[in-house]
Amino acid sequence: MTTVRLKQTDYEAIVAHAKSWLPSEACGLIAGAIDDNIKTVEKVYLLPNPDRSPVHFSIDPKEQLAMIKDMRANGFVPLGNFHSHPATPARPSEEDIKMFYDSKASYLILSLADETPVLKAFGVADGEAIRQELEIF
Repeated sequence: MTTVRLKQTDYEAIVAHAKSWLPSEACGLIAGAIDDNIKTVEKVYLLPNPDRSPVHFSIDPKEQLAMIKDMRANGFVPLGNFHSHPATPARPSEEDIKMFYDSKASYLILSLADETPVLKAFGVADGEAIRQELEIF
């Protein structure tokens, strides 16, 4: 099973970013290092959601390219992305699963539906979402 390791400060940054985008979904990219089945997030990229929608997000291709260049310049590899669900659980929606196209990526989903935010990690194989271990340290 794949494990995604995320620093507490990065978790808090993702939560704050997601809350700042309410009622819309927030999004961003994660980058870092991979050692066997352990992905360690070294940098979180907080990005705007041009769709400004509570049920879907997109990442501007120019923003994504700039972030990929930054990752390469810092010696990081792309690990995946994150987005928030303002009013639904931290599980992939049908639309999310369609957007999970990279079997090597991790997809983090943050639910703000309850008072306490819930963050979960997923991968994809054969069009199915697969839960990944998430370790916040």
